[in-house]
Amino acid sequence: MDAIGEDFSETDLHEQHWEQRHFTDCDFTGADLRGLVTVGCTFTGCMFTRADLGESSHTTTAFRTCVFDRVTLTDSSFVGCSLIGSTFTDVRFRPITIRDTDLTLVSLSRAALAKTTLRGLRLREANLIEADLTEVDLRDADLSGARLRGAKLTGADLRGARIDADGLVQASLRGARVDLGTAVTFAAAHGLVID
Repeated sequence: MDAIGEDFSETDLHEQHWEQRHFTDCDFTGADLRGLVTVGCTFTGCMFTRADLGESSHTTTAFRTCVFDRVTLTDSSFVGCSLIGSTFTDVRFRPITIRDTDLTLVSLSRAALAKTTLRGLRLREANLIEADLTEVDLRDADLSGARLRGAKLTGADLRGARIDADGLVQASLRGARVDLGTAVTFAAAHGLVID
């Protein structure tokens, strides 16, 4: 089923199971999507303002350039998904499960993701400005080009993560765990001369 420009605002859609459905420019403002299960679906340019996606499960589903504003994602999971270019504002995330998911160009500015596992995720050119990533597991994550000004990575695990020198200068990294390569990049980014 394809839906283009449809209005699902304030609709009760909780605990539905959707497979291979496609939504373009649809409005899910205020919709009850608790417990929704999606498999292989695509949402392009959709609005999820004030929607409740708590306890929802998404597998190989794509949310492309979607807007999640004041959304509840508590106890939801994204596995093998793509969230490329989507924007998250004032979203309740924790706890949340995100595995094998592409977060390239995603805006998570000021997101509260403390103690979340984001291991191995693609966060290329993501907006993480002032995000709370305290004690987050970012091992082997790709943060190339990510904007990290004011991001709190206190106690985060960055071993094996790809992170630019600019990000290492702009983020708060007190107590973060890093590998030798990142430590050298960090030192050089802060003007140290390594002999």
